[in-house]
Amino acid sequence: MEVKISEQGGTMTAAFVGRLDTPASLEVSRDIQPLLDNANKTLVLDCKELSYISSSGLRIFLTIRKAAAAKGGKVIVKDITDDIRQVFMMTGFLNLFEVRNG
Repeated sequence: MEVKISEQGGTMTAAFVGRLDTPASLEVSRDIQPLLDNANKTLVLDCKELSYISSSGLRIFLTIRKAAAAKGGKVIVKDITDDIRQVFMMTGFLNLFEVRNG
């Protein structure tokens, strides 16, 4: 699992690559610290190359959302696959996040 974080203007983008399962979530929770530190900005979670997300991975997305809500930022989940969309639908995450494709 890899997280690539970049910043452009007032937007920070985190591209998730691979499987965000329970073992990977421990490392990813450290990798997302720049997002939490800048949660007052627009945070884009790019899921184009995210192949799987577990409940631990969903918890990381919630952590980012809570930080943004507390600091007045915004979270956009971008380019989720059909499999990830199914998980988001079953867990109610489609209602919690702004999801964009393209």
